[in-house]
Amino acid sequence: MAVANDRFRAARERTASLTYPDEGLSRQELAELVNAYIWEHHHEMVALDANYVGKIERGIIRWPRKLYREALRVILGAATDTAVGFINPRRAVVKLDNVKRQQFLHTTTLLGVGTLSSGPVAALLEGSEPTPIPDRVGATEIEQIRSAARVFESWDFTYGGGLAREVVLAQLRWSAGLLEAICPARLRPELHSAVGDLADVAGYMAFDADAHEDARRVFGFALACAEQAEDWHLRAQVLSSMASQAIGTGRPDEGLTLAEQALVRADRLTATERASLHTYRGRALAKMRRVRETLVAVGTADDHFAHSTPANDPQFMAYYNAGMHAGSTGKALFDLAILGRDHGEATNRLTAAVAGNAPGHSRRRAISLTKLASLTMAIGDPLQAAALGTAALDAVGTIRSRRAAEGLRELGRHAAAHQHLAEVAHLRHQIGTLVLTS
Repeated sequence: MAVANDRFRAARERTASLTYPDEGLSRQELAELVNAYIWEHHHEMVALDANYVGKIERGIIRWPRKLYREALRVILGAATDTAVGFINPRRAVVKLDNVKRQQFLHTTTLLGVGTLSSGPVAALLEGSEPTPIPDRVGATEIEQIRSAARVFESWDFTYGGGLAREVVLAQLRWSAGLLEAICPARLRPELHSAVGDLADVAGYMAFDADAHEDARRVFGFALACAEQAEDWHLRAQVLSSMASQAIGTGRPDEGLTLAEQALVRADRLTATERASLHTYRGRALAKMRRVRETLVAVGTADDHFAHSTPANDPQFMAYYNAGMHAGSTGKALFDLAILGRDHGEATNRLTAAVAGNAPGHSRRRAISLTKLASLTMAIGDPLQAAALGTAALDAVGTIRSRRAAEGLRELGRHAAAHQHLAEVAHLRHQIGTLVLTS
């Protein structure tokens, strides 16, 4: 049975919070400080969270990895590992008398039968042997990283970022370790590019799950990889992801800057990439209520997309098809419609986005459908909007995406003006139930 690490907990609680100086560090604050320390001092991207810190305090994890122990000692002001209750199991000596030894052997024999019902399953997996990082890296490993990126990207599109975020971060940590391995000089840019591609996917999944600090840190790592590889396509993709996060978290001015930064040397990008970036410009400008500039940006995006040649695009741009373009530009025009502009074009584009959704892109369809329902609820027929909203609820219920849940909250706010209608009142109740459950 795990023994609580009271020394560690006490050290955390007596270390002042950066946000609330009169209180001790929260578990999440401590985790974020550890992540920042390791990145700053060792240039390794890690993703500790409050759950991991909690496992240390409960004694489930008694001997964190070396860099974690170093960071925790420094942050908590501890001179030794022992001062914060860390115990190296390899140095612990346990002597069993004959009776206890027989009990131990009996227990281990029955491990597969009894343990799952007697304690947390996750505790059984702590301390599992990590996959070793090879000393040399070649084309095979690089292709494996790229394949992993596409697999995780597919999961993200289908199920949202909340399902496999921890898994992709674990894969990214291992892949990032390959950057320290021996690699032929001609392949090193490809290695950095592949790792950066995977990091972009991981960052977007964190963004979709509302883990924004994790997302920013991982996006920063992805951008550094792209620049190290001198990969202009990946650089543009990462900056567009960062722009999307900035716009989605109420910082459109920063989003506009990031999108325009990505358009530096636009001649090196494909028509599809330029269309995507001008779409983000349009979305940022719409949030800033710069109507004329928004319309120009959307028109420019349309012009570039009309010349899109998918065969020329990098593999990670395959997601940006006609449905994606319609949905992204529709979001920009949605914001103008809410301001009182004509809503016909926004409705047409969001409708096209729902109808043109590619198989496996469940989250995209759910978000576009919710946006269309919100627009219809705000300026159209509330009964039609309620029907669209019900379909959106069904779509959102199959994924784990905080962004999709926020879209439902927006729909609920627009529906408040029509809650005297039974269909709308029922929709609002369903939204509240689903969002609360999520």
